[in-house]
Amino acid sequence: MSYPAAASERLLSSQARRQNALSLLFFLCTAFAFLLRFTVSPQIMNMVVDYTADGGSFYEKLHFGTYAIFLLLPVVLFSRPFLLQGDEIGIFKALMLYSALIFALVPYLFITGRAGSSGFIIDTYLVAGAAGLLMLALNAEVRRALGDLVLGMVILSAVLGTIEAVTQQRFLPYGLNELQFRPIGLSAHPLALGALCATAIGFVPLTRWRIWVRVLAIFVLLVGCAASGARAALMLAAAETLILLMFVPWPRLTLKHQRQAKSVVLLFALAGGAVLVAILFSGGLLNRFGNTIFDENFMARVTIYQVFGLVSWKDILFGMNVDDLLAIVNEKLHLPYIESAPVVVIMLFGLPIAVLFIVLVFWFIFRLLRAAPLPAWIGTMTFLLAALSNNALSSKSPEIAIIVVLLLAYRNAPYRKQPKSTSSAALASEPKLDRLG
Repeated sequence: MSYPAAASERLLSSQARRQNALSLLFFLCTAFAFLLRFTVSPQIMNMVVDYTADGGSFYEKLHFGTYAIFLLLPVVLFSRPFLLQGDEIGIFKALMLYSALIFALVPYLFITGRAGSSGFIIDTYLVAGAAGLLMLALNAEVRRALGDLVLGMVILSAVLGTIEAVTQQRFLPYGLNELQFRPIGLSAHPLALGALCATAIGFVPLTRWRIWVRVLAIFVLLVGCAASGARAALMLAAAETLILLMFVPWPRLTLKHQRQAKSVVLLFALAGGAVLVAILFSGGLLNRFGNTIFDENFMARVTIYQVFGLVSWKDILFGMNVDDLLAIVNEKLHLPYIESAPVVVIMLFGLPIAVLFIVLVFWFIFRLLRAAPLPAWIGTMTFLLAALSNNALSSKSPEIAIIVVLLLAYRNAPYRKQPKSTSSAALASEPKLDRLG
């Protein structure tokens, strides 16, 4: 072997080691930022700063994890070139457009005297765009590893929530007084725990885990969803599991054998589900189903829409301060909270801008879903339906960012079997590639 050839190989090997070290560093930093945003609840934040409490400076109204994601984003984007494959170029442009339009709402809220509400826009929606850009700037294997990490976090939260339901003791602080004990796991609210468990079920089949691990994970998430007391999320999770069983293709089986195998598994699943329901009832994890679902909590979500008759048409068209809206809800409707995303969004922005905002968010989510595998669609639809029964879309919550991370983590299956090459010429000749950074 000639000296120049040996030197060239050593140079390539050194560059590969540096790239691997950089990828590992970015993975660790991104994982830390995501877990910080996804697991540190508002109750914990309020122990350090006035995060959701009245008063305090504007910088206190943003989550520590939000700061971490925003600070990490330019480092990952501009520290080295990265490659986008297929329609990832279009997704990158969609993320940039979404982030720019969401960011434009912040000065609008300042101008209209609702600066306090801009924290919710940044912490829930703008950080989701930043998380998506972070994911796209990393390679497919790192994205998948981050998706596995987030799923593992939700599964751990389900385990902790189940333990809390059994022991009637929470691991993390929770400041709300409720008539009935409900666990929170690693989330901020029992309903958030239930919605996340139901959502994660749809993404578990997209992992590369062993089949028994995936089955066990779905079981744990179902139990965690039941333990949370989130009735709507549990019903959605049960339906989601059956849909996944019946409609997701099983590899290495013909259509005839798939139908036969699914029929057998469905019978076992229904029988096992009946036994599981009996066990959960006996363990007290389904107590909220003991009465009719049309209880006080359900009626509160219906009664809240009466607020449109208690405000002026100018408030509906041009929006109003959320604190003033909450005062009306407390005094005239006798409700402690506003558990309705449509009401909050319409009364915050005003009807015309609220419609544009809702269209933007749904366009963004469905743009990420384009060409995504069926389980990702099922999991995302479950999340959107569950979000209508809680405040995930109208409060400082990480659920939108979690959905973005999961969708980008598990959409790379079409490229899984592509041959790898360390040759720059080979990379340059691959179709539909773009180099950014």
